[in-house]
Amino acid sequence: MRWIRHHLVVIAGLLTLAYMILPNIVVMVFSFNKPTGRFNYAWQEFSTDAWKDPCGVADMCGSLSLSLQIALWATIGSTVLGSMIAFALVRYRFRARGAINSLIFLPMAMPEVVMAASLLTLFLNLGAELGFWTILIAHTMFCLSFVVVAVKARVLSMDPRLEEAARDLYAGPVQTFVRVTLPIAAPGIAAGAMLAFALSFDDFIITNFNSGNTVTFPMFVWGSAQRGTPVQINVIGTAMFVIAVLIVVAGQFISGRRKNSALPK
Repeated sequence: MRWIRHHLVVIAGLLTLAYMILPNIVVMVFSFNKPTGRFNYAWQEFSTDAWKDPCGVADMCGSLSLSLQIALWATIGSTVLGSMIAFALVRYRFRARGAINSLIFLPMAMPEVVMAASLLTLFLNLGAELGFWTILIAHTMFCLSFVVVAVKARVLSMDPRLEEAARDLYAGPVQTFVRVTLPIAAPGIAAGAMLAFALSFDDFIITNFNSGNTVTFPMFVWGSAQRGTPVQINVIGTAMFVIAVLIVVAGQFISGRRKNSALPK
């Protein structure tokens, strides 16, 4: 009992992590299943057929490609705009700064269905044709707040004396930003970008309201669940999960190498 009390936090953390990863493990396992019917909900036999032909289901890879394109452009747009907003909120004093700080959290706190309906109303009043561009605008708008919060937290922790030292050494504004400010803020910007990409790729509610006849991967999965669940969906889910884990591991490895190289020998 004494050992359990001393390691209670670690045990609770590991159990929580296992609970979070369990659905991903189920998806991985069933990506190697060969169901007898339309639904991939019961284990039948081991097979790698779905991995050999991940695009074997009609329109699935097309919707996946569309989701990746939207997520990529929404990530770029929200990261650039969000980073600039974060720097402006931290570094400058202007009217309504406090109000803007509060409004930034509204898309994060607001239910997605409310935001989706509001965006749909806006697009219809503007006479916009629902499709790729309305989805992209909507995704950029709701990812923006998450990027601002991530980058703002990093900018607040930056030591302004480093930039002052660069200016004392006759570095210009652009050189100071590129050589000092941007590398320090890069982890926060990268975190915000990865979060924006995941949110955009995964979104269903806002996309469903503003997509028109355009079908993204989450919408394809939802539609497939009504008439059958192809194993290839589990294959794509497994591949996305493995790629995300590899990116995180690579980031931690690079960060560890940099810390070790910075230590005095």
